[in-house]
Amino acid sequence: MRSVNCIRLKGLVDYGVMLERQQAARGAVASGDMPSTLFLLEHPPVITLGRRALADHVLCDSEGLTKAGVQLLPTDRGGDVTYHGPGQLVAYPILDLSQWTTSVDWYLRALEELLIRVLGGYGLKGERIPEYTGVWVKGAKVAAVGIAIKHWVSWHGFALNVTPNMEHWKLIVPCGIKNRPVTSLEKLLPETPAMNEVANRCIGAFQNVFDCEIVETTLDGMEIS
Repeated sequence: MRSVNCIRLKGLVDYGVMLERQQAARGAVASGDMPSTLFLLEHPPVITLGRRALADHVLCDSEGLTKAGVQLLPTDRGGDVTYHGPGQLVAYPILDLSQWTTSVDWYLRALEELLIRVLGGYGLKGERIPEYTGVWVKGAKVAAVGIAIKHWVSWHGFALNVTPNMEHWKLIVPCGIKNRPVTSLEKLLPETPAMNEVANRCIGAFQNVFDCEIVETTLDGMEIS
């Protein structure tokens, strides 16, 4: 069976530092020096601009972002503008897709399926909207998916809203979608699950969807720099 390392990073991990770590990991997986690896973590508040991001989808000037304690950074994933912050589970699978299926569409749908299964475990019906990536519940987006792939090795991934600061989404047009609200497990469930429990469910769903064995490690987020 295929094996994937899973590294849980404790604490809040700086987005720029993690982006460099992803890029290094992608190169190592591509060269065969590192096995396919899934990173699970939380970021400090940050707005990221994908390769197709439009400037007017950031609805706040630099002074306002500073006041809100939110960084603004460019990144190398696909897609538009998105937000990451505490209370949001972020997953970065660095996978050699030649071990699975060399199809961008298959990979996107697999990440969505993983999220739909996690939501189902909480009694929530996760849904796809054909023209967009991500997962919705009752028309509100609960998880964003944004990836990059080079030579069939992936980086970036998905973000599942557990207990984030929902006010921060007012600073952007999330993923460039103007007519769809954003939600979280905290808003959808009578009792909010712990982040560690959500991470456990994501690992289980990843293992099933990607038909692999997970080998887990936990590190302090400071150890990745």
